[in-house]
Amino acid sequence: MTDLPLTTLTRVRRGAHHQVTDRAALYDVIDGALSATLAIVRDDRPIALPVGIGRDGDDLLVHGSTGSDFFRRLAAGAPVCVTVTHLMGLKYARSLFDSSMRYRCAVVHGVASVVPPEKKEAALLALSEHLMPGRSSDVRPMNARELAATMVLRIPLAEASVKDNAGSLVEEDDDGEDRRVWAGMLPLRVVAGEPVPSAQTTEGTPVPASVRRAAERIAASGMA
Repeated sequence: MTDLPLTTLTRVRRGAHHQVTDRAALYDVIDGALSATLAIVRDDRPIALPVGIGRDGDDLLVHGSTGSDFFRRLAAGAPVCVTVTHLMGLKYARSLFDSSMRYRCAVVHGVASVVPPEKKEAALLALSEHLMPGRSSDVRPMNARELAATMVLRIPLAEASVKDNAGSLVEEDDDGEDRRVWAGMLPLRVVAGEPVPSAQTTEGTPVPASVRRAAERIAASGMA
């Protein structure tokens, strides 16, 4: 698959010229994110939950407790909407009406499926490598109790939309606004701080390369 199909759920209606239908753009938004918001309807009311994410080919991977009512409903086939957003800046126009944000976002619609027990550990390692690359080499393996307590879901990236207004202008040349009022962009980016050891960590234990690697990745992209 190369392009994202336009459906009644994925067609952007407001600011449609910012919609991107290249599947590679969808992957780029997801791969640059550490979390997303999952939304379902539960008992006739909308409910949303932020979760860590990873991608395996054309599927989004998420995980949670087997005791979670939210995840049980997903596993039972509740339709889900996933949103991933990278906020890149605040656009200061010469009116509040024209002021806005610069961003890249993806919205995915679908039905999740449960990763079977024999493939669960591999899926969790894929998630770990996305969130904390290399960390699995620093710590002990997952045990049977932990695997049994964790549910991993796949959400197909078949029906999705991407909106990217990163190149949008703050103002138009002939908009009639007062040029003596400042207008412009306030760029925003995510910054990783210095790693802080837990109180129980043995004093002098060096920060592992996996933590440094994660910080470097965030510094390079400015996204999380």
